[in-house]
Amino acid sequence: MAEMVQGVILNYRIGPRTQKPKECIIRFAHIASVSEAGRLVGRKVSWKGKKNKIIGKIVALHGKKGLVRARFRKGVPGQAIGTTVQLVG
Repeated sequence: MAEMVQGVILNYRIGPRTQKPKECIIRFAHIASVSEAGRLVGRKVSWKGKKNKIIGKIVALHGKKGLVRARFRKGVPGQAIGTTVQLVG
């Protein structure tokens, strides 16, 4: 069985006047470069709360340090910031 790859939700995708709760910035511990993070685009992630599980998809890179942007089906709550997500597929 493959080991679970975990990432941390750092923040929502934000702009000067807007905040998008369906899109989050995620950092994976084992990813340090843009080329490694580029391989994750298109894969699914899941955030598991106390009562629910929200599925998302990695849609793009974010910056030059290996961060990725994930779009979730439902907006993740504010309590999700700083918690972990698992790479599903």
